[in-house]
Amino acid sequence: MRAITRRGALGLGAGAAAAAGLVGCGSLTGTDPSPAGGSGKGGSDKKGSPKPTATAKPIGDGSTAFTGKQPHQPVKPVPLEPGQEPPQFVVFSWDGAGEVGNGLFPRFLDLAKEHGASMTFFLSGLYLLPESKKRLYDPPNNPVGASDIGYLTDEHVKMTLTNVRRAWLEGHEIGTHFNGHFCGGSGSVGNWTPAQWRSEIDQAKKFVKEWRTTTGWTDLPALPFDYDKELVGGRTPCLLGQDNLLPTAKALGWRYDASSPGGRQVWPQKRQGLWDLPLQQIPFPGRSFEVLSMDYNMLANQSVNSTNAPSHNYPGWRKQSAQAYIQGFRRAYESNRAPFFVGNHFEHWNGGIYMDAVEEAFKHIAAEKESGADVRLVSFRQFVDWIDVQKPEVLDKLRTLEVGQQPAGGWKEFMTDTAGSASSPSPSESAA
Repeated sequence: MRAITRRGALGLGAGAAAAAGLVGCGSLTGTDPSPAGGSGKGGSDKKGSPKPTATAKPIGDGSTAFTGKQPHQPVKPVPLEPGQEPPQFVVFSWDGAGEVGNGLFPRFLDLAKEHGASMTFFLSGLYLLPESKKRLYDPPNNPVGASDIGYLTDEHVKMTLTNVRRAWLEGHEIGTHFNGHFCGGSGSVGNWTPAQWRSEIDQAKKFVKEWRTTTGWTDLPALPFDYDKELVGGRTPCLLGQDNLLPTAKALGWRYDASSPGGRQVWPQKRQGLWDLPLQQIPFPGRSFEVLSMDYNMLANQSVNSTNAPSHNYPGWRKQSAQAYIQGFRRAYESNRAPFFVGNHFEHWNGGIYMDAVEEAFKHIAAEKESGADVRLVSFRQFVDWIDVQKPEVLDKLRTLEVGQQPAGGWKEFMTDTAGSASSPSPSESAA
């Protein structure tokens, strides 16, 4: 089991989770709805009802379908011009992405739509597999049908399908959070080989691509995307196992991974051929240490993993959590413009204060965008689209800026002279 530290607790192993009343890091259960497992300039337009852009072409058993280019995407990105300051990218992402009747999935879809933003939803494949068919899941180093997160009820599987379909049609990315969320013991994802990661990914995709076969339902519309092409990145359970995941992810043609723990607010690099886009250490107001940019890590440092702490703490904890995100954003925006990455779960821990906190922070950041600042609320995929077209020497120059460091002489001067000024590794690969 990975130790929980004050500088960014990473998640729960199975044993600690049980003691804390959770099943995994921000898991959903099938019976209890409480625990839950856009761009600026040139951005997306979220208005109107989501509709496929072309006649659907069913794939496989009809669980998914090709419907053409995804709606509500930013304009095609272009390289920064000499002297041009970079935009401030912000990515809000969600682990698990299941709906259990608490309304959190549609709540944040509505919020994103209101502000013309895109997000990334890391879907757990098991959330589309009925519990009655759980023996179809053969997790590496664990018994058949085992899972450290609960299977959903049939009704909640249907709700999840509805919201995943809506999310894609409104311009959001559907990534993966894999399946059983094993964080502790010999079966932990931290011990899986590249071949075992391939098995887990194949199964996660199969549960998405064959939900009609596993459920027998014919009255719900298909998911409007080809998941083999849509899936270009993920986040591992408890941020474990990245080293052995990356060779498999690269072979599958993935473009990024969001599993690194404790990243710094600096411009990213590639690792083993994929963009390494970590959760980040951000200021934790009133404390002498920083915290990882995710709801669980706020909870771990505030209530020592309790999801039902005394309620008199809630107002202060909510303010502290919201300000952590806001200060993390402001530190990047007012200095090196490194992309800001936030991760959360659909949960009601400690009276729902972490959902309220992330909404408050989201609105604060969206207000900057709407006031004319070049702040872009995007998905990981959209950010990778942008960074992939930037000139290597420009990215190298941006990587010379440390956390909170402003460019010497201002952005115009800093971004005008890029040739031969960088000292960081090539954007094609980091040293790790």
